Amino acid sequence: MAKRDYYEVLGLERNASKDDLKKAYRKMAMQYHPDRNPDDKGAEEKFKEAAEAYDVLSNDEKRANYDRFGHEGLRNSAYGSSGFSDINDIFSHFSDIFGGSSIFDDFFGGGQRQRGRRRTSGIPGSDLKINLKLTLEEIAQGVQKKLKIKKQVKCTQCNGSGAESGTSTKTCPVCHGSGEVKTVSRSVFGQFVNIATCSNCNGEGNVIDTPCKKCMGDGRVNEEVNVSVNVPAGVHEGSYMTLRGEGNSGKRGGQAGDIIVVFQEIPHEYFTREEDDIIYDLFISFPKAVLGAEVEVPTLNGKAILKIDPGTQPGKMLKMRDKGIKHLNQSGHGDQLVRVNIEIPKKISAKEKDILKELSEMPGFKKSQDSDDKNFFKRFSF
Repeated sequence: MAKRDYYEVLGLERNASKDDLKKAYRKMAMQYHPDRNPDDKGAEEKFKEAAEAYDVLSNDEKRANYDRFGHEGLRNSAYGSSGFSDINDIFSHFSDIFGGSSIFDDFFGGGQRQRGRRRTSGIPGSDLKINLKLTLEEIAQGVQKKLKIKKQVKCTQCNGSGAESGTSTKTCPVCHGSGEVKTVSRSVFGQFVNIATCSNCNGEGNVIDTPCKKCMGDGRVNEEVNVSVNVPAGVHEGSYMTLRGEGNSGKRGGQAGDIIVVFQEIPHEYFTREEDDIIYDLFISFPKAVLGAEVEVPTLNGKAILKIDPGTQPGKMLKMRDKGIKHLNQSGHGDQLVRVNIEIPKKISAKEKDILKELSEMPGFKKSQDSDDKNFFKRFSF
């Protein structure tokens, strides 16, 4: 069967950057990873096909040969034209990817996947999720928060091993330290080997004869601890950050999980947020709008004086530069936008009514009113 074009496999143009290649491969590998598609031969083939394409296109020399000669250009290379033989071949070939600094770290537990190897580092701890509420002032400049949380921590009495002081673990008698149990079955179609996690040691390869009295052999206990979170400026509602290794401790020395901190914005008394700008509704009297004035307005850093020009119209937006929220991971701030609203009194005295009537007949006000009337009738003329 003819091989597909490698760029087509990854869904990329021929001028794709290495970063584009990595992103595309990551997406396909996540979709067709064998852990997510057990016993699916079709997914396995696509996983192998994507790995083959990435291996060639991420290598400058192989990519140059492929771009020039296609699959024929790889016939005499170390890669050959046969591709990967099986999934284990891929794991071996991309040991740096499927290991500690893998592009799969966030999705498949870093280097926890070790096929055919004895697990000696216990069972990984679980992640914790925390919702952290922040004021707009805290978001604007960033803030350090100290949180008190309950989580599983390493037992100090057994140092996380789960074994009572003075005792030790021993090799599991069922799996003989491999962490896996193999069963062989035969049928008319041949011999089948099934490999499963050892239920006696939960895949650890070791068992404890004398469990620690404090943690009951778990290697961890529940405690209340303080966690510091450095929140960068400019975060949004629903965005999050990960505190690596700050989650629940692993069972019997396993790798600790993470803490996922999800940010929530507390509604502000005065401002509404629009990206990194903030909007403030200012209400002024009619005379101030006509004559102009200097008014005091709140900002995220206290109060400031804002100049209102004479004749300012209702709905006009005035900009206070750099009074908004600091941009996330870059320099500069957003602006504070002040929307001018004219306060119309619901009740006025007889004297005030007479003054308004007198004003309405004066040229400046009459001209404005006549213009408004003309525009009205022009829009709704029959």
